[in-house]
Amino acid sequence: MPEHSRARSANTLRSALDAAHEGRIAQWVGDFLASRGSDNATLAAALAQREHSWFGPALIRLDDLVPLAGPDDDALCPVEPDEWEADVDSLEESVEEGWTPPPLLAEYRDGQFLLQDGNHRYDALLRAGETEAWVLVWCDDPEALEEVRDRVRASTS
Repeated sequence: MPEHSRARSANTLRSALDAAHEGRIAQWVGDFLASRGSDNATLAAALAQREHSWFGPALIRLDDLVPLAGPDDDALCPVEPDEWEADVDSLEESVEEGWTPPPLLAEYRDGQFLLQDGNHRYDALLRAGETEAWVLVWCDDPEALEEVRDRVRASTS
């Protein structure tokens, strides 16, 4: 089993779905972001500062997501190309072998799903020929939650 699968065995899609059903999604997200493999303590700390409106996990089309990290020069969070390729190649292989990654995390802002965590998984899913991903979406405007629901329904219909 690849290291990323072992490292996140407790942070699966199933555990995210269970957490959402039990009303513990914010806790699940914090635990996931602090886990080995995600190592996104900065985002975890930012999200913990206040309450957010959450939606999902839900299937969202990959082309509806806006990636923010990667090897491209214009990426908001640039990653060294060699490091990016090694990570994405490993994840892509796992996806092709049937692995379902944990949900991606997207912030809904100004009508866009901004991919705040899961950019490597996003790229691996694209390369593996997938068209959708499980995503947890948060927004800071509770009224925008209905817009998120409508967008997700339209995205998958």
